[in-house]
Amino acid sequence: MLKPLMTAFAFAMLTQPALSAEDPVATRKALMQNNGAAAALAGGMMKGEIAYSPAAGKAAIAAINATAVTMGDYFPGGSDTDPSTTASPKIWEDMAGFQEEVASLQAATAAALEVSGKAGPADLAAFQEAMGPILGTCRACHEGYRVQK
Repeated sequence: MLKPLMTAFAFAMLTQPALSAEDPVATRKALMQNNGAAAALAGGMMKGEIAYSPAAGKAAIAAINATAVTMGDYFPGGSDTDPSTTASPKIWEDMAGFQEEVASLQAATAAALEVSGKAGPADLAAFQEAMGPILGTCRACHEGYRVQK
C-alpha cells in the first residue's frame, strides 16, 4: 500500500519542473494534488486506517514541504482567470496575505521535518504532533484563499 503512494509522490515531484515552464495553473494543480495525496496518507495513518510507519510519515511531511517551498511561484498575475481553478481571486487581491499563508506552511513543514529526524517521527503520537500545525495552515489557507465548491 505504501510503495504505490511513495512512487506517486516521487513521480509528482519529478514532473513539476516540466509543467512549470509552460503552465502555472497546471503546475499549481499538480502541487495541490501532491499535497492531497500526502494529506490522505497522513490522515489515514492518523485515523488508524493505514498502519503508521516512520518512513511513510516522513514521506508525507516531505511531500507537503516540497510543495510549500515552491507553490508561491505559481500564482502570477493573469493566472486567476482560468475557470478550472479553485484559487480564489482574493489571492491576487491580497498577494501579501497569501504569501504569509505560504510562509506559514513553509515554517510548519520545516519544523515538522526537523523534529522528524532522518527516519521520520518515531511513533504515531509524534507524527500527529508534527502534522497538526501543517494541517492547520492548510485549513487556514483553504478557508481564506480557495473557492469553496
